[in-house]
Amino acid sequence: MGAESEKNHLQAETLVPKPNSVPNPNPNSITEAQFIAWKLRKDAEASAKKAELARNRAEDIAAGLVQMNGRELVEHDPSVFDNTLY
Repeated sequence: MGAESEKNHLQAETLVPKPNSVPNPNPNSITEAQFIAWKLRKDAEASAKKAELARNRAEDIAAGLVQMNGRELVEHDPSVFDNTLY
């Protein structure tokens, strides 16, 4: 009984494919290196876009085209909030 159980166990192990021995079923999949390169490129594009939007907003504020929020007003002219003058 023990030999038969061990034989069945060995047969079951040979039927289970090892992760590295199975070919990739999806030919369109990417490697980890390709994903990392894509992610770095995407993050760089996002930060460049965010920086450009911030620069455009600062230019519009300086030109008086848009209304400032409270944080922008404090950064632009902190003397507006100086209560020692009163």
